[in-house]
Amino acid sequence: MSRPVELPRWLELGVLPLLNLALALAVSGVVVAAIGLDPRQVITLLVQGAFGSAAGLSYTLYYATTFVFTGLAVAVAFHGGLFNIGGEGQAMVGGLCAALAALACDRVLPAGLMLPLMVVAGAFGGMAWAAVPAALQAWRGSHIVITTIMFNFIASALLAWLLVNVLREPGSMSVESRGFAESAHMPGVHELLARLGIEWPSTPLNLSVLLAVAAAVGVWLFLWRTRAGYALRAVGHAPQAAHYAGIAPRWQLMRAMMIAGALAGCVGINELAGVQHRLLLDFVVGAGFTGIAVSLIGRNHPVGIVLAALLFGALYQGGAELSFEIPAFSRDMVTTLQGFIVLFSGAMAMVLAPTLARLHGWWRRRGAAAGVAGEAGHG
Repeated sequence: MSRPVELPRWLELGVLPLLNLALALAVSGVVVAAIGLDPRQVITLLVQGAFGSAAGLSYTLYYATTFVFTGLAVAVAFHGGLFNIGGEGQAMVGGLCAALAALACDRVLPAGLMLPLMVVAGAFGGMAWAAVPAALQAWRGSHIVITTIMFNFIASALLAWLLVNVLREPGSMSVESRGFAESAHMPGVHELLARLGIEWPSTPLNLSVLLAVAAAVGVWLFLWRTRAGYALRAVGHAPQAAHYAGIAPRWQLMRAMMIAGALAGCVGINELAGVQHRLLLDFVVGAGFTGIAVSLIGRNHPVGIVLAALLFGALYQGGAELSFEIPAFSRDMVTTLQGFIVLFSGAMAMVLAPTLARLHGWWRRRGAAAGVAGEAGHG
């Protein structure tokens, strides 16, 4: 068995992901050329669609906001030694709880109270849904991957049943709740900028993006700047040593999954309070599973997750613009591009590591030799 390649942190977290991304784009370019399209034109249109206009940038940030929440949900669980596949279900139940809070109180509470209540309700819903699989693993040994996958299906069925039989607006054929009152609408970024005298196009981007930034900063502070975060990481990386040091693994497991569930539960704030303004059946649309790729590409670090979320947001928005400009480039091709990125940045993340390690070693030896020659010249 080959020994794992050890790289300096700045190479592993900074340079290697960029090389993997470049390799994924190169392979995607070959596929694009094979179907008769110009790879340079495709990449140019994709980047322009994602970042070339205020509207495109806003849509990219809107998609990235959701992926930050689900990516962090995977990362926190990972640092606790768990693989959280349940972000989809946790986001559904969190959104359901946020919507229930809005439907119950939006006509009596002002926005200053209603929106924080929705955030708390969404986080609590995701936390509670994640706590059950966590407890099953901690006290019964049920594997967290299996239980979180199953809980995704249960959450989907629960949401569908409630929308069809309980929450659907009377007289409506659509499977959705009534619209939220104005107090339950998360303000759009364009509305805030308009108050400051800045003209900005109307897009789904809303102030949930600030909540996502706060979540990323909060996760970094918790994991790397608090004693509780250190205990959680200790259990995740060396459970037996942590237990010997007096850290209770079961409660750290519960803590990791409950924080992860709370983060995933905030997806509903971006999608329901920020955009749809009502509870829908498919508001998550695979964001929980995309969060797994975002976390893997971001190396389970908040900074990397934010950058990876921006990448996937750009693929979603740029891909939509690309399929409009070039009809032959379908949404399936965008999914293929995402698959290559996940393949080279996740499953094959360390393929280029040996080559990078050799180049780094050669550069260090060259620098050392140059230093010795300089000292000899001065002598």
